[in-house]
Amino acid sequence: MSEIAIEVKDLTFRYPDTEGDTLKDINFSIENGEILGIIGPTGAGKSTLAMCINGLVPQVINGEMEGQVTVRGIDVHESNVAAMSEHVGFVFQEPENQLSQMTIEEEIAFGMGNLGVSRDEMLIRIKDALAQVGLTGFEKRSPLALSGGQQQRLAIAAVLAMRPTIMIMDEPTSMLDPKGKNEVYDVLQNLKDYGMTGIIIDHEVERIAAYCDKVLVLNHGEIQMFGTPEEIFTEIEELHALTLHAPQVTEFLAGYNQKFNQDLKLATTVEESVSIFENAYKNR
Repeated sequence: MSEIAIEVKDLTFRYPDTEGDTLKDINFSIENGEILGIIGPTGAGKSTLAMCINGLVPQVINGEMEGQVTVRGIDVHESNVAAMSEHVGFVFQEPENQLSQMTIEEEIAFGMGNLGVSRDEMLIRIKDALAQVGLTGFEKRSPLALSGGQQQRLAIAAVLAMRPTIMIMDEPTSMLDPKGKNEVYDVLQNLKDYGMTGIIIDHEVERIAAYCDKVLVLNHGEIQMFGTPEEIFTEIEELHALTLHAPQVTEFLAGYNQKFNQDLKLATTVEESVSIFENAYKNR
């Protein structure tokens, strides 16, 4: 039986001097090795939820909070943010806001220095982290000389070097071109293959469907849907009511079924849809 990596119970949060709760009665859990995708309209509370999991809320960002968040059995809000950084890594939307050093190896070493990691261990971790994100050989380059996708991969490497067991990525591809987005999701796939637990917030439902084990849908601070990508993205009308949409291929298949009075399974990835059409029409 898999162990619970993150458990959120009865979480409610309100920012100071605001009317209404940003998060309302949030309950869910994810197991070790699972990747959770969080989607929802702008202002749904996605980033706030992510910051509750690593302790930034309410320890650094103030507010009124009720409920409990546990990571690996540790109550996040009874631990400090620095201690939680050893368990939960956080990658933000704009990588340049996380980069401050002259060279890539210095950038990766910076966070480890705050944890008291020895120099010999740092060198090992720098090498491993760069290999995981495909930046081996870039040690002496300036972070400012990298492309957007490479900068985001560097930000991920800097977090990986601190050896967290959980990675949170808050819209890590929103500022990137398609090539950069592919680079970041390739890294996410590698992390998944390594067995790391992850949370990713993204508007690109095609990628969420392809890479995530579970999907959580937020709206107005409340969980509207929670389940596997297939369970979530085949509920097209419910998604539309939330001003969201399913992957394009799922929307296409739903329209195809309606127009031609068919009952094909609603796939969530292109690969799955090709297989469905081949099986449906190979004997016709």
